[in-house]
Amino acid sequence: MKKSKIMMLVGSALLLLLFVFPLWNITLEAPQYPQPIGMNIFITKIVDANPNDIQNINLMNHYVGMKPIPTEMTEFKIFPKVIIGMVILGLLIGFKAHYQWYLVWFILMLILGIAGMYDFYLWEYTYGHDLNAKAAIKFLNPDGSPLDYQPPLFGTELILNFKARSYPRTGAYLLFLGMALTLIAFFIGHKESKK
Repeated sequence: MKKSKIMMLVGSALLLLLFVFPLWNITLEAPQYPQPIGMNIFITKIVDANPNDIQNINLMNHYVGMKPIPTEMTEFKIFPKVIIGMVILGLLIGFKAHYQWYLVWFILMLILGIAGMYDFYLWEYTYGHDLNAKAAIKFLNPDGSPLDYQPPLFGTELILNFKARSYPRTGAYLLFLGMALTLIAFFIGHKESKK
């Protein structure tokens, strides 16, 4: 079997590890929490980074009018199907298709990845801006508008006295690796076709 085909097969199969490893992590650090609290985001669920973290985040957020972190989301039903579909497509392309299809798979996965990040941004935006007007505690911006509590999409940001950190986890790195392998497979396939 050609090296390009093996790389395409391995690259697309790596996506299956998204069912095992978290894709993203958000943590909150503050003086009142000696150990940061946070959540790991998988393609099928959101779980505590440490025991009871989500419960503690929900308790804090309740006072400023934020909704609880959801246990059920439409994305948790859609994303697994998309990943399985892309793995199957990648394996079919790896076994049966011309190397040029490796690039098609990569571009499609890139588009889906960008759409997923945009969806994540929208979720964070809604989560941080859709506040209960009857919240027990209200913080205002200097212009008098309600303060929002949107965590950063990527990076570190100060929200009141909390340092919010939002970074990729193992699943995201494996996704990037899988995509990189399929792109490299395309270039290797191009070289192999000239022999």
